[in-house]
Amino acid sequence: MRSLVVGASGGIGAALMRALNARGEVVGLSRRDDGLELTDEASVAAALGALEGVFDLIVVATGALVLDRRGPEKTLKAVTAEGLAAQFAVNAIGPALVAKHALRLLPRDRVAKLAVLSARVGSIGENALGGWYGYRAAKAALNQLVRCAAIEATRTHPQSVLVALHPGTVETGLAPALRVGHPAVAPEVAATNLLAVLDSLGPADTGGFFDWQGRVVPW
Repeated sequence: MRSLVVGASGGIGAALMRALNARGEVVGLSRRDDGLELTDEASVAAALGALEGVFDLIVVATGALVLDRRGPEKTLKAVTAEGLAAQFAVNAIGPALVAKHALRLLPRDRVAKLAVLSARVGSIGENALGGWYGYRAAKAALNQLVRCAAIEATRTHPQSVLVALHPGTVETGLAPALRVGHPAVAPEVAATNLLAVLDSLGPADTGGFFDWQGRVVPW
């Protein structure tokens, strides 16, 4: 098995690297180690374009809740154009650019998977609290982008599985801003959970949004 982790220096990304190393060859890309600028398409194209061969699994383990020292907006009055643009750039546009340039790295003749880390708060159907405007909206947009890409990918990669995954609350840089009382798990546990979910998914599941237990999350 050959795997690629984009965002390999982050908490979840690094844990995925360690877990996947036991399964075969794993390649990591990150801003810290490879200069990958997620919101710069030229950078994304160069980083992914330098890779050869195909990957059975690609995981985009990127994302940020606090950007430019801006935390999640609690009210509509706190929403700014700059804040929304930053959230969409990092949490929706960046992963979409990775998917765009990574699709060629999936084999066409067998099952291959591309997963993007989303978040349950991006679910419109489950939103009963409001707030967190930029982050919620960016993750909802990411889910739609994954859905569209999954449909298109089946035309060239009929056994492909493109999905959005909610990793749960994980003890990373995001955790301090999460709602108090929401239990968090170590990155290693999150990685194990995510890989178990990916192992259970097949082509019939492509375009879906799943949580760390493998349950479908409402759009």
